[in-house]
Amino acid sequence: MRERLEELLGERVADVHDLGTRHAWSLHRVVLGEGREVFVKALEGDTGGPEGVFAAEAAGLRWLGEAGSGVPVPEVVAADERTLVLPWLPSEPPTADAAERFGRALAAMHAGAPGAFGAPWDGYIADLPLDNTPDETADGRSWPRWYAQRRLEPFLRLGARHLSGTEIRLIEKVIEDIEELAGPPEPPARIHGDLWSGNVHWTGGGATLIDPAAHGGHRETDLAMLALFGCPALERVLAAYDEVFPLADGRHERVPLHQLHPLLVHVALFGGSYSASAAEAARAALALR
Repeated sequence: MRERLEELLGERVADVHDLGTRHAWSLHRVVLGEGREVFVKALEGDTGGPEGVFAAEAAGLRWLGEAGSGVPVPEVVAADERTLVLPWLPSEPPTADAAERFGRALAAMHAGAPGAFGAPWDGYIADLPLDNTPDETADGRSWPRWYAQRRLEPFLRLGARHLSGTEIRLIEKVIEDIEELAGPPEPPARIHGDLWSGNVHWTGGGATLIDPAAHGGHRETDLAMLALFGCPALERVLAAYDEVFPLADGRHERVPLHQLHPLLVHVALFGGSYSASAAEAARAALALR
């Protein structure tokens, strides 16, 4: 690890603190020779691990940062096929003011339309491949079918062994009726793509977005993800968001539709403990007809 980092960074490594593992990689807090601290993700050994996962994360962080919206994303200190290096960000509890600043900045980031659904790089969510094949129909009418084909169908296949026949049919019905369920057309937005509460890192400077599955998508997807596992001060975040970029009517009713993809990701990653939640989201989405 020390040799890899010193070669990548061109700096002496003073100390490496192991922080455990997550998905296919190990996590580390590293002290460099002059006392600067960095956070490191590393694929161990010379083989194995998802090819391109750190390149996708680095591309997503840089792309989100290009929005110029004030949403803080960490600088990519260095990256190669087996290592990703970011600044070390000490954690602090969120304040009401930080939550409101985050909501406004997130809205500004979403308002920076990228021109296409998808992204020009192969994506990942956790360590699972994410199909980012672009659809450049930027008027928003193509999003429902893009979401069904690039997000719902692949993860339904991945998780099918953990779902009952009834649950599979419910989700297939959502895919079949997606145009009826998706609400008013929305142009592509620059979204984080995996914005559950654990990927909002609160520091003394406010919220920092980490671990993106960034792409051009539907902005309600990010907001539904914030709600999925309980983002702190979510009501303040959403109220501030609406001040900058109000959402279309019916957004609350569409939350389950946007949560269906991450729930299917959880089914694929963790098995049947999430199958009932995915089926319930499908039922709630179908109630929009």
